[in-house]
Amino acid sequence: MNALKLYLFHQLNLNVMNNQNQDFKNIPGWGMDIDPNNEPTYPIKNYTGDDHNRSNYEKAQQQPINIELLKSNERPHPSVVFGTAVPPSGLSGAIRRYAFKHSEDRYRHWIPLILADRINTWEGIMEDLKKGSFPDIVKERGWKSKFRYNPVNMIGKAAITLALGGLVIKYLCKRK
Repeated sequence: MNALKLYLFHQLNLNVMNNQNQDFKNIPGWGMDIDPNNEPTYPIKNYTGDDHNRSNYEKAQQQPINIELLKSNERPHPSVVFGTAVPPSGLSGAIRRYAFKHSEDRYRHWIPLILADRINTWEGIMEDLKKGSFPDIVKERGWKSKFRYNPVNMIGKAAITLALGGLVIKYLCKRK
């Protein structure tokens, strides 16, 4: 059974890879972080010694680090380029700082990052409210299009949400 799964996985990956007609070498900056001394396919392939010539090109300059940059503790240096639009801040930033103290192979890294994304959404809504703009949740969530193209599903989800919300309110009112 495992051999069949491995065969199917391999075939699916080949099909996906064959459908991609991109030559990544033509993308400016692709492979900027490549480590020429780390060749993970070495024991598998016929090593000729000429394989590392693919990374002999002029490396980009390190982007100046003028914001708080969170990086994996498994990488010795920060990425050459990185985003600066939204530096970590608030509760979500504190959760992200905690997550980046742990290895990427642990739930202690990934689950807090997912939680930080959810919290960051609410922080953004609160920031919008402080600025005096109320978010248009119907438009941002795409509910108009969902209702237009799949009304049965949308009505079903709304009914379930209302029913669960009603049960929660009823439960909270009985506790008092």
